[in-house]
Amino acid sequence: MKDIHERTFEFACRVVRLHQALMKRRGADRTIANQLLRAATSVGSNLEEAKAGQSRADFLAKARISLKEARESHYWLRLIEATELLAAKQIHPLTEEANEIVAVLTAIIKKASTSPRPLS
Repeated sequence: MKDIHERTFEFACRVVRLHQALMKRRGADRTIANQLLRAATSVGSNLEEAKAGQSRADFLAKARISLKEARESHYWLRLIEATELLAAKQIHPLTEEANEIVAVLTAIIKKASTSPRPLS
């Protein structure tokens, strides 16, 4: 099983490729593609920042931003699928991965929020 850092990196790579395909079109496709690109690439970058957090509070703040961006990515992917900008078979696996990333990040945040503070 891949760790969440690798999954979010691969997710971002897939979205970059999707963005390139959507940018060849006009209108709403490009606007949605840009929104998705910003959100999806932010998931992993904020998770990397969380990994280097200076405190539990810092970790949680960055992890929550990562979760927020994952949820936004999921939204844009659902919109692409629902409006048939791409075929469902093309976009659905990415939509599912975004949903799974949301679930993993939610679990990480819950665990970090409820675990006992380290003794100092």
